[in-house]
Amino acid sequence: MTAEERDPGLQPERTRLAWRRTTLSCTVAAVLAVRQTLHGGATSAGVVALSLSGTAWLAFLWVANRRVQSMGGARPQPMGAAGAVTAAACVVALAVFAAFMLF
Repeated sequence: MTAEERDPGLQPERTRLAWRRTTLSCTVAAVLAVRQTLHGGATSAGVVALSLSGTAWLAFLWVANRRVQSMGGARPQPMGAAGAVTAAACVVALAVFAAFMLF
């Protein structure tokens, strides 16, 4: 059986759905950061944390979109190390900035 004839089953679809769920989670975190900044009083530290959160969110959206688009073939390529490190760094950064906004 060649790569073109391979039946990948549902694995690529599950992977796409997982990326979409994670993107939704990051979006909720970014929206909550906006809410916290607006309702908690817009301090300069809060605005800086919000802008860094927005940057991390945009970077994660870029990585996730590239990965979802690459899952379209019959035999998708594994995710590169740079993409995986970038995605993980964005998630950790969102968590750190959220914790920073609470203080």
